[in-house]
Amino acid sequence: MTKQKARWLAEYAAFRLITCVVEILSVRQTIRIAEFVGWVFVNVLPRKMTRYHVAAENLQHAFGPNLSDKEVERLIEGMWVHLFRLVAEIIQFPRRLHKDNFRDVIRFRNRKMCAEALNSGRTILMLGGHFGNWEALTATFGIFGYPMGIVARELDNPYLHRWFARTREVTGHRLLLKQGGWDGMVEILQAGGNLGLLCDQDAGKRGIFVEFFNRPASTFRSLALMAIEHDALVVTGYGVRLPDDEDESRWVRFEAGCEDVLDVREIEAEDEVRAITERFTKALEQAIRRHPEQYFWVHRRWKSVPRERKRARKAAA
Repeated sequence: MTKQKARWLAEYAAFRLITCVVEILSVRQTIRIAEFVGWVFVNVLPRKMTRYHVAAENLQHAFGPNLSDKEVERLIEGMWVHLFRLVAEIIQFPRRLHKDNFRDVIRFRNRKMCAEALNSGRTILMLGGHFGNWEALTATFGIFGYPMGIVARELDNPYLHRWFARTREVTGHRLLLKQGGWDGMVEILQAGGNLGLLCDQDAGKRGIFVEFFNRPASTFRSLALMAIEHDALVVTGYGVRLPDDEDESRWVRFEAGCEDVLDVREIEAEDEVRAITERFTKALEQAIRRHPEQYFWVHRRWKSVPRERKRARKAAA
């Protein structure tokens, strides 16, 4: 056995031990642990380690200089609490969410708009972001019989990757790898199937720059190009955690929302790719503004800088 395989197995064993513990925790216990961990990340660990300043800079760009340092700290701590609760919820989903109890767990927003799109007979690109509990959204569609290809990055640890793949595919979805999964995506689209993708990842210098929280953000052109080529409806959706119920016996509740449905046939613009990209990016921003503490602000969404801005920086230097 190689050292790398031994490390992978040790990581997987530790993770499975954690999952066993998390599965028996009550909602209130999970919340308290997440709140403690969030407090530690903001108040105890070195801020360089937790990328506190990256998150703070992103928040100040997004909401302006009127956002106080106290409010920034509150949002960042809320973000870490949310992320640790997210991990716990992913572990608990298989036995907590099913057809018999979905009314107690899921609340829908703009359900009619989304249902009409899903039943239109057209290909759907379901776009989301590093926001809320995206696994709640995909699990909901799977339970109701709307399977899709879920595009995700392959984890470095193959044992952990297989575990997360099973949790996504148990409700009928098909996991497609971000690297090397293009043939699978094309196959699904050509068959009139649906794809679920994240639309808030940095696309590098070759991406198309559109405004996202008051800053140009590099976004993949391929999302709009796929929608145009396959005559798809572009649905921007999300799944966010709702305020906790006072009844400790009840599990977490979520809002599965449809923020926007874009029909590529109705786009009348000289640059269709830009118009589509701007539209779904703006829709995601609108959803995040309602629940900013559930967005992953340490995510380097604005890593790439437009060339003209780079030139301006060099000139100023």
